[in-house]
Amino acid sequence: MSQKDGLRTYRGKRHFDRTGEPSGEHAAQEEAVPAASGEPLFVVQIHDATTMHFDFRLEVDGVLKSWSVPKGPSTDPHDKRLAIPTEDHPMAYRDFEGVIPRGEYGGGTVIVWDRGTYRPTSHDKRHRPVPFGEALENGHVTFELHGEKLRGQYALTRFHGREEKSGGSAQKPTWLLVRTGSGAPSGRGSGGGTPDPRRARSVRSGRTLRQVSEAPDAPAWEPDGGGQG
Repeated sequence: MSQKDGLRTYRGKRHFDRTGEPSGEHAAQEEAVPAASGEPLFVVQIHDATTMHFDFRLEVDGVLKSWSVPKGPSTDPHDKRLAIPTEDHPMAYRDFEGVIPRGEYGGGTVIVWDRGTYRPTSHDKRHRPVPFGEALENGHVTFELHGEKLRGQYALTRFHGREEKSGGSAQKPTWLLVRTGSGAPSGRGSGGGTPDPRRARSVRSGRTLRQVSEAPDAPAWEPDGGGQG
């Protein structure tokens, strides 16, 4: 599937004459700046829409594979965080921060809570590296995050409920996002270091959701790389 086809669902849900979100139509202008390390990018955004949630996105094959994580990523390996797959997003969405107008799909305020790069670490049973896209299709990926807030080993695993396994439900399969490996913070309680989303600050602008929503100069995506960063 081409990158353009992969973004068809994303574009079909939005009116780009009404929202400042990148369309993905002009990749040369909208594409996020690649990491100097050459590693793929990730971003975690907080989205104050109908329900407050975190959006977890990983660069895979030229798009941002995306999951809605209601409680946000945790740094505690005992916390298994539900992750619901959503449509692929264009790479430029990594820098999107601002207000999606009310009445539009996903209407509400978005901030960039964390961003950085990640290193794929998926292996098969013989400990041979598996391409990340292939591992994702198989329903289990491991990776190491190198973010401003999130660092260390994580895993995403797809699972099916009883109804899905028996063919009784057409709902999307759900995933679990879990901190794995050694060196995970301890003694922080079940919150695992996940912040109160209403008090959390953007790594892009230093602002909270409320400050972004109320500021007349709220940062927004711009194709020439402008805005606050």
